[in-house]
Amino acid sequence: MSESAIARVVVDSPLPQLDRLFDYSIPDALASEVVAGVRVKVPLRSAGRVADGLVVEVAERGGFDGPLSEIDSVVSPIPVLTPEVWRLARQAADRAAGSANDILRLAIPGRQVRVEKTFLGATESEPIPVVASPTVQHYGETIDSVVTDRSRIALSAVPGVTELRDGRWVRTWAVTLAQAAAACVARGDTAILVVPDYRDQNQVEAALAQYLPPELIIRADARQSNPDRYRGFLRGLGDTALAVVGNRSTVYFPAKRLGLIALWDDGDPLHAEPLAPYVHARDAALIRQEQRGCALIFASHSRSSEVQRLVELGWLIAVDPVRAAHPKVVPTAHQLSDDPMAQRARIPSLAWRTAREAVAHGPVLVQVARPGYSPRLACADCGQTARCLRCSGPLAQRSAGSTPSCSWCGMLSTSWSCSHCDGTRLRLVGAAGSTRTAEDLGRAFPGVRVIIADGEHPIEHVGSSPALVIATRGAEPIADGGYRAVLLLDGEQMIARESLRVAEDCLRWWSNAAALAAPGAVSVLSGVGGELATAMATWRQADFAARELRDRRMLRFPPAVRVATVTGTLAAVAEAIADLPVEPSDVLGPVDLGSATVRSIVRFDYSAGSEIASALRSELIRSASGRRSAARGGRPTTPALRVRLDDLEPFLES
Repeated sequence: MSESAIARVVVDSPLPQLDRLFDYSIPDALASEVVAGVRVKVPLRSAGRVADGLVVEVAERGGFDGPLSEIDSVVSPIPVLTPEVWRLARQAADRAAGSANDILRLAIPGRQVRVEKTFLGATESEPIPVVASPTVQHYGETIDSVVTDRSRIALSAVPGVTELRDGRWVRTWAVTLAQAAAACVARGDTAILVVPDYRDQNQVEAALAQYLPPELIIRADARQSNPDRYRGFLRGLGDTALAVVGNRSTVYFPAKRLGLIALWDDGDPLHAEPLAPYVHARDAALIRQEQRGCALIFASHSRSSEVQRLVELGWLIAVDPVRAAHPKVVPTAHQLSDDPMAQRARIPSLAWRTAREAVAHGPVLVQVARPGYSPRLACADCGQTARCLRCSGPLAQRSAGSTPSCSWCGMLSTSWSCSHCDGTRLRLVGAAGSTRTAEDLGRAFPGVRVIIADGEHPIEHVGSSPALVIATRGAEPIADGGYRAVLLLDGEQMIARESLRVAEDCLRWWSNAAALAAPGAVSVLSGVGGELATAMATWRQADFAARELRDRRMLRFPPAVRVATVTGTLAAVAEAIADLPVEPSDVLGPVDLGSATVRSIVRFDYSAGSEIASALRSELIRSASGRRSAARGGRPTTPALRVRLDDLEPFLES
């Protein structure tokens, strides 16, 4: 190594002003160990401490002739930061006006010493098994050519369930992605499959096992133990082509030869990163595809408006299945049957007859809006919400006959009285939850097994025997052979929520549930009409997405435009917006959030995104640096300014 060589290091720090590369000299004792990608310890002169860091590159010394601090030590000899992941983290952070360090924490698991020792001690590698390339069903040769030609597509998934060779049933879309991934691995490239949660991961992993040996399948998610996750990450640093399946952070998984990124149901909120800089998995996938030129698949039953925009721009090619039958969905007005049992079960007459006929032949899925017993209790005399006498939280009832308790503090309300009218009688208000619905249906269908599937009762599979499965949206288990009927209840409650994405979300929830029906089975949509009901009945969700995007363009709502929320003191927000290098489309606010804090929303075109993100990032760094300098002893304090790009939360508030 040249004596003038230096190491450029990204320091692990939450401070935005440290989000850059620092030059360090390399001691002679560490000259052979300091290579790009390794973990190191470096001194920070301003803080007077030693910090963790990652070597981004080793380069020749630049124009600075002064003395440089030396690298303190090399933590591990394994290059865990690949050049590709660094470029991805840097570009994604710049687009979101955030720190690359925050993304690297998601991309690189914490170090596990024992796992590293085993990895370094494995000198002999087993021969890589030969993988045959399967043909992706239902789409002709389209998906095979997508992997070969490295195209970008928006895939309309085939509804239904498929039986695997081991007798397990999974959603058909999981088999489609597994076939595409196996075709990619057969070409010697790595495939990354990104799904919302562990249920989807289990399905895709089971489908992959049909086409790939287990040593070529890697699962990466937060539910794993730290050693298992780090072990899989280290395997990804090698040359072996792999199929990697995991949640949103898997989009940053290292791959020397990346052939495919496939993302299922990008509209699911679980793909949105809740930590700064809040980069959505869809956006990270788009950036990585552009950098690497790999194949890209966005698959779903109901297309998001963001993907629809890319289709209309020609960036993605829309691909539909060939000769695939769609579920039979029957919208119905919310008219109750004369049968008192049906009235108590909140089921329209058509849905009631459908369920009664179908349950004799197998399981019936009933989708409800909420978990639990009842969403709200109210005074039976005046109708005011019943509230806790200690903390004023809303009262709820967990089961029939149980004592009401506070949803906030948990206190039992044994002697409640209304603060408005002094009434003492309570009544249930709003749609019943999954537990209460199960009790009602249990009485209406005597002798039929009732199964609850929600957040407190996670169930992934049910058999083919007669049963009523009461599930909240997103928690629907898979039935062997598919459900003999699907009842989509509480549609009016779901669509009544005030949110920019409410129609899009409802269509996605209902489509994913109806897709679990057996061939020829009827799905009944209760209490919903208009364009949403038409989209479900005709199974033309893409047309609805196009209309939704058209309306967003007229109102200049995302994703027709990009937005940035700027939060802080009134002076800091005003200064940040005034210093923007280009004129935004408009600025909404500022809105007073309390505690001397305001928020403004900046709307701008995509063409101005880079300049506005850079300017807001500079304002954020200046604000943080100024606050730190003003603090006693130079200690960092809460920044006076917070910036978030592509922030939909103000548009999602009800």
